[in-house]
Amino acid sequence: MVRTLRLQRGWSQEQLAQIAGLSIRTIQRIEGGQNPGLDSLKALAAVFELPISALQGETKMSATTHTVSDEEQQLLDQIRAQKGFYQHAVRYTLVIGLLFAINLLSGSAYLWAVWPMLGWGIGLLCHGLNVFVRTPALFGEAWERRQLAKRLGRPDQPKD
Repeated sequence: MVRTLRLQRGWSQEQLAQIAGLSIRTIQRIEGGQNPGLDSLKALAAVFELPISALQGETKMSATTHTVSDEEQQLLDQIRAQKGFYQHAVRYTLVIGLLFAINLLSGSAYLWAVWPMLGWGIGLLCHGLNVFVRTPALFGEAWERRQLAKRLGRPDQPKD
């Protein structure tokens, strides 16, 4: 129920944790089916404007009632990967901009800030390719299945 209420409002786990004054790990545990303490219940009830009893009934259910479909989990993972890339790009832009400002303000004729820009830029490019261009990895799932089949002495079975 906490997860459903959070998603209805379009909040991330981080946002809910911040609004409720709880840790992200606490939110993850509650959404994973662990029973929260009374203080956590009070905080969540206040955030969602519900009575504590509404949340208490939810926490007594098993964790299996909160399962996420494989497709939904894959989309969430993809969204998180994109978010991580955008955060990386913003940090890159800010830090490299600061380095160039320092380089230019120091009066140096040598543009040393180009080297961190290129090095980190290559890393950012690789990160972007990994997030947005879905290519089979050299040592991906297919390789793992082949290795498992080989070690178990079975013929490699194609994935359904």
